Amino acid sequence: MVTAMRVAILLATLWTAVMGADFPEAEISNGTLRVRLHLPDAANGSYQGTRFDWSGDIASLQYKGHEYFGKWYEKHDPKIHDAITGPVEEFRSGGDSSLGYSEVGDGGTFVRIGVGTVRKPAGETAYQMFKTYEIVDPGKWTVTHGKDWITFVHRLTGPRGYAYEYVKTVRLKKGKPEMVLEHALRNTGDKAIETSTYNHNFFVIDNQVVGPDVTVGFGFDPKATRDLKGMAALKGRKLEYSRDLEKGETVMSEIEGFGDSAKDYSFQIESKKAGAGVRIHGDHPIQRILFWSIRSVACPEPYIHLEAEPGKTVKWTVSYEFYTTGG
Repeated sequence: MVTAMRVAILLATLWTAVMGADFPEAEISNGTLRVRLHLPDAANGSYQGTRFDWSGDIASLQYKGHEYFGKWYEKHDPKIHDAITGPVEEFRSGGDSSLGYSEVGDGGTFVRIGVGTVRKPAGETAYQMFKTYEIVDPGKWTVTHGKDWITFVHRLTGPRGYAYEYVKTVRLKKGKPEMVLEHALRNTGDKAIETSTYNHNFFVIDNQVVGPDVTVGFGFDPKATRDLKGMAALKGRKLEYSRDLEKGETVMSEIEGFGDSAKDYSFQIESKKAGAGVRIHGDHPIQRILFWSIRSVACPEPYIHLEAEPGKTVKWTVSYEFYTTGG
């Protein structure tokens, strides 16, 4: 697909122009997939917000001339909570809060897994997920990589007995258009860690507008809990759009219908116009799903629940299989 190849090259050029070349990064490839990642760096990193985990920030993934990630938002500022690309992940504890947040008062500190220890400002009564908090201790990051894999290790000794070692490996399967995110969270503190994590799945396939050419598939019979306002509808196991979304429009809903088996952690995002898509599978049962989309991106956000007593480790994986429809 010559046209698709030209699009991918153009997008890569535009990305460099918009994002700049000063952010620390690394590249891995298995000969089938080519992946460029931004690296965690408290002073110079592409992402310095406190919402998402700093590891696995994928700036670009190319397969058969198609680009699967990229800048889906208007302005890039490392401190903006969602100025980040790729299949990024966030940890939440106590519902839509953070680890240790409810235990501290004004000026106290709490933990953002994959980010560090942050400060609760005076007068705040509830955790603000879209806010960038003051980072008191970013912990210690170690990054190693080979030709087709990269591993991020984050070690943090936080306040009031919370401490952990978090390991994420982005691995490309040999000879296959498949990427696997391997995770391990080891509790090195004195207090139990109970949290949920979800993947936001910011796929931007060839920069296509979200509309009738984009479909999202589910591995179960989905039911929306909110009105999709005529912009989209669930038909069988797929979400389809009635028209292109305009700037400022949002399609969002909790999704029900999944069971307690990991087999339901199965999704598919496809762009008919681009002739490319991705299949997503996880190895844990789904706890909750939020679906969110705007003109530039359509995101199934599956949550899983994690618990680790002191000294224990919890592991999970998410795999992505990339494909094209044009042969």
